[in-house]
Amino acid sequence: MLTTPSQQAACPTARSRFWRGVRLGIPILLGYLPVGTAFGIVARDLGMSAVQAVACSTTALAGAGQFIALALMKSGATALGVIVATTVVNLRYVLFGAAMAPYVSRVRPMGQALLAFTLTDETFAVNIDDHRHGNADAHSMAGVGAIAWVGWVAGTALGALAAGLIGDPDSWGVSFAMPAMFSALLVAQAEDRRHVATAVIAGLLTVALMVVLPGTWYVIVAPMAAATVAAVMFR
Repeated sequence: MLTTPSQQAACPTARSRFWRGVRLGIPILLGYLPVGTAFGIVARDLGMSAVQAVACSTTALAGAGQFIALALMKSGATALGVIVATTVVNLRYVLFGAAMAPYVSRVRPMGQALLAFTLTDETFAVNIDDHRHGNADAHSMAGVGAIAWVGWVAGTALGALAAGLIGDPDSWGVSFAMPAMFSALLVAQAEDRRHVATAVIAGLLTVALMVVLPGTWYVIVAPMAAATVAAVMFR
């Protein structure tokens, strides 16, 4: 039996769904390019080679975690400190993954792993909103993740290759990229007074613990303590 054009449109192919996801993720690409460029420049300034910087972004896709790792490495933190700090920062992806799990329960384990690899704050926001409208599936989610990955890696490569041409990155304000990124994430995620209060508590604890704890452990302890206090206050 022949299908009408409307029926064909109602059953898009896997390829068309993937490219639909790519189109949805273009704003993420445009946002990741400049931040990835900043990461590449800062990584080179820290002593990484261009290949190492690109390899880091290629295999991680964890912007906030990567910036924190660079900051801790620059301050002389131990490898254990860097691992613990980035783990704590990225624990939010466990919650993101749990929220997305019902939508990918029928996807094969390898497909789930690939989707989990591209799970970021931005791809989660796009995909969960798309699901709420009843449009997203594994193929479109893969498209969103793929274009986000391309933007982050391309930005890192651009920054790593251009680092030698700009001289001192601090003169361009590149060192402000990390606090600016986290400030933007805070504004985007602070949906009510509980979030704002938690951020304020974390900031106060960070300042207080800087003079008490050795090294950069305050970066790890302060947010964990703030989250614990907020959980008790607002449970």
